[in-house]
Amino acid sequence: MTRPPTLRTTGEGRTVAVVGDVYRFLATGEDTSGTYAQWEAVVPPGGGPPPHVHSREEEGFYVLDGEITFTVGGERVVATAGTFASMPAGTPHSFRNESDRPARMLITVAPAGLEHMFFEVGVPLADGATAAPPPTPDEVERLLAAAPRYGIEIRVPPH
Repeated sequence: MTRPPTLRTTGEGRTVAVVGDVYRFLATGEDTSGTYAQWEAVVPPGGGPPPHVHSREEEGFYVLDGEITFTVGGERVVATAGTFASMPAGTPHSFRNESDRPARMLITVAPAGLEHMFFEVGVPLADGATAAPPPTPDEVERLLAAAPRYGIEIRVPPH
């Protein structure tokens, strides 16, 4: 065995707020020898990133609770619990919580590495946190500056 197994129980895992969403990291590249990273996202009403494109990694989403509206190629799909979506590298996409209650989903990227952008720009939260402070203009600017270094092209600035 080249690395020890990873086990995170409820509420465990490095947790950060990024522009109003909460991300709890279940597996990072350090845990998976770089093959993938996975995190739980808590997306409040109105939350989610603007349209963007990943140049380096595939991204998968699995909705656990609530509703997330994905926009891919101009098509909008309202995803509820149990829905899976996969975005190949190079696919312009976005997601947004257009409902009136928080949504939760698992996000997986392969290969790993993108989690470091979240650690760089995010606001650290306590283990088990499920709510984020409102985003600040400084946080938005840090994200816009960091994204290109991680192969992310943001198509529309956050509002």
